[in-house]
Amino acid sequence: MAGYDVTASSALKMAAVRTLSRNAGMILLFFLCVFAAAKSDEQVPLVAWASDGFALSPVKAPSAGHTVSVDELESYLNTALSTTPHNLLLFLQDKLSVDDITMYGGVFGNKQDNVFQNLEAALASSSSLWLPSVSSSATALVSTLLQNQIDAAPLYMNPDTLAQLRLNASVAALLVFRLPYSGGADMMSTKEVLSGNDEVIGQVLSIMKAQSVPYTAVFTALWPSRVIEEASPAVHSVWSRSLLQSRREEPVTKPPLEFKEKGSTCILLWAEKLVVSQYRSGKWERHDLAPKTFGEGASPNLSGSSCNETHSRLEINYEDVLNYRSFKLVFVMNRRHYKVSARHWFTMDLVQLEYDGKNAKFNGSRYVYAPSEYSYRCESVSSSRYPQLSPHSDKDNANDWQISFDDFQIQGFNVAGKDFSYASDCASFFTPGIWMGLVTSLLMVLVLTYGLHMIMQLRTMDRFDDPKGPAISVPQTE
Repeated sequence: MAGYDVTASSALKMAAVRTLSRNAGMILLFFLCVFAAAKSDEQVPLVAWASDGFALSPVKAPSAGHTVSVDELESYLNTALSTTPHNLLLFLQDKLSVDDITMYGGVFGNKQDNVFQNLEAALASSSSLWLPSVSSSATALVSTLLQNQIDAAPLYMNPDTLAQLRLNASVAALLVFRLPYSGGADMMSTKEVLSGNDEVIGQVLSIMKAQSVPYTAVFTALWPSRVIEEASPAVHSVWSRSLLQSRREEPVTKPPLEFKEKGSTCILLWAEKLVVSQYRSGKWERHDLAPKTFGEGASPNLSGSSCNETHSRLEINYEDVLNYRSFKLVFVMNRRHYKVSARHWFTMDLVQLEYDGKNAKFNGSRYVYAPSEYSYRCESVSSSRYPQLSPHSDKDNANDWQISFDDFQIQGFNVAGKDFSYASDCASFFTPGIWMGLVTSLLMVLVLTYGLHMIMQLRTMDRFDDPKGPAISVPQTE
């Protein structure tokens, strides 16, 4: 992109694209406004500022504890950015909460712990718009709101790309920089990631200053990193060292079902849904056992369960399931040593339903297995669609039943504490995408090989006709 100039001619070329993009943005805005009410409790901060020499138009701050909606955010941005440059910079982080700024912003006077140094310096040199509580459904639309304001399609880039881009101050542009929140595979801490994001902001602002292009910048996130249940009535600017007093509530996660033998946990089970279905009277009757198995108020009876070094059996006893007075869901797992892999593996050999003296047995040893020191996890374990569980025999009662476990995880050996060990996922290494890439690469290699073979078979002429001499006679035998 070296030498690229955002001029009036390029703007004309993108007019049609902008028109379509603006219409699509309005449609997206309509649908997401309908969705906003369901996400109103998810609050994300937003801050905007302008480059040196420009100031945001005064905006009346929202009342303390008020969450800014989509319409309100659009009004705030239209008012505040009405007198600022139309070269817009949007720093859109994956997640952010006011607590992150409180925790890592050095608001207690410990400036050496401040990870927002470049952001704080930019705010100190310019007037700013600070909205501590904006609905996440509104911040998800901030790119569309800015796009509609300046009638320019967003350009997603990074500092290296921006350094090669030659901007024109007279032509409106919306540059979007996506920033992470978690370290991903590098296992970086949140503080290190936020510090790296602040360095990106500093690099972008330095490039804009070096090109002498005025700008208006907005920093926000798509989702909150912490869900705030209720906010304190006193909310002020973090950079003025006023703290947000709030009560935080982490998302509630139901603990797994655990079976203890001699005081120690030896079997763990978790599933989002445990659905059993029986075919009766010409239709499938379904029942989800998960509410009776996990979470508060659930006290499943695990009598009949047992575990040792080589065998684990988890029996979950229920009452009044599909009009059966007694109903059991049984998982049978065994641990074996396999010489080929030189390690121990466990398999879930049997999933059994016991109802009023009858049994329905499903075999799962072919697909449900993992190293004995791991847990087994799968997004879906079912006996119907892409079945991992199959009836034990053709005459088994299991042919009249279907079972389906969503977000399923189980561990029957080497359990340490109340948490699952590292999960062996059921997803195979060679996914459809990998197979498609391998087959396509193989076809390209075959075509290339055939082409090279044909080129190698070409032979140049070893005799040439001289118009001044006698004609060349080529015998048929040659």
